[in-house]
Amino acid sequence: MASTPPRRVGSFLGLDRRTAPPPPPPGPSVPYAAALEALHDPILMVSGIEREDLTGRLVVFANAAARGLFRIPADGVRLVSVLRHPGVLDALETSLMAQEPCEAVYEPRGVQERIWTVRTRPLDAPEGAPRLALAHFRDETDSRRAERSRVDFLANASHELRTPLASLSGFIETLRGHARDDPEAREQFLRIMTAQAERMSRLIDDLMSLSRIELNEHVPPSGSCDLALAITDVVDALKPMTAEKSVALDLRLPERGAAEVLGDRHQIIQVAQNLIDNAVKYSPAAGTVRVEVVVGLTAAEAASSASPAFQAIPGVGRLSLLTPDRAADEERYVLLRITDAGPGLSREHLPRLAERFYRVEGQKSGERLGTGLGLAIVKHVMNRHRGGMIVESAPGCGAAFSTYFPTVRV
Repeated sequence: MASTPPRRVGSFLGLDRRTAPPPPPPGPSVPYAAALEALHDPILMVSGIEREDLTGRLVVFANAAARGLFRIPADGVRLVSVLRHPGVLDALETSLMAQEPCEAVYEPRGVQERIWTVRTRPLDAPEGAPRLALAHFRDETDSRRAERSRVDFLANASHELRTPLASLSGFIETLRGHARDDPEAREQFLRIMTAQAERMSRLIDDLMSLSRIELNEHVPPSGSCDLALAITDVVDALKPMTAEKSVALDLRLPERGAAEVLGDRHQIIQVAQNLIDNAVKYSPAAGTVRVEVVVGLTAAEAASSASPAFQAIPGVGRLSLLTPDRAADEERYVLLRITDAGPGLSREHLPRLAERFYRVEGQKSGERLGTGLGLAIVKHVMNRHRGGMIVESAPGCGAAFSTYFPTVRV
């Protein structure tokens, strides 16, 4: 006969006396359930009887944080129906059956990376009652990401800064030597040194920007922004660059107020600026970059924006670099798409475009070299905004980058 989940009665944590720990010692009444319910950290209490009956482990208590994390409909559900992580299950099994404390690391699947340290402890139970164990989940995402960002920053910065620093050192030695009294050579070397110094400055700025975004990537932004107005500001700022290359911007924007999205305006401007800046750099002289905004799309419609019915560049390779995690059916998105007429990209390059410092062999973007971090910044910003990112491209056909943001619900 199948076992019946324990009833939610009794004064301690709302549990049946058959599965509850002993009552608290005499003294002032303490609302244990309410105290655990108010904690930000997820707390699970699990019961078990026989060592071999792994499917008989029940969740007899879960606070609000745990119910939200594991989507637990009610206390009394089977543990394996809400948690399948082997390391956490083993830790709970050790505390239940061996009556020993244990630790594990829990990393749930999903677009937004989360890292939890799980500490399990055995609990005293009345004689003859099922054994009990408590699992405490502590969010270590920030500290782990900070450490990883620090290591990545040092590794990447040392690698990327080595070339311009070596160039500067070489020219300084040359200026100290035979070029000291050669005005023409001195002027040329100083111009190159200035360009290398500017390259290092851009690289450091982008690395710091990416590091800040990654540290807060799991925290969704709380503000709002008119995407069309933000793009207008970006276009105004890039006018000197577009004029220098004789590149025209074909703007296709909705009316004011129609493209209100959830997000951090500064980061949204970063997305638009990086994408438009890239498109202008790779466009041929006297070319055109199309900048369009489409409102009122579902997640499925936004993700399929490169379908034959709604395709920026017909007949080219398309790849989704990022999709929203568990987008609701009623959620609506605003899509920003930047299309250029540059050299285009082979399909094998598309999956790696948003990696840090990834560059396509044989492609140059003019005298002003990029840092290789622009698309990585775009992807991490879109991830923080719970949005998506798509690329369409083929050799000789240009490229189109689409990003879509959740809209403000009225």
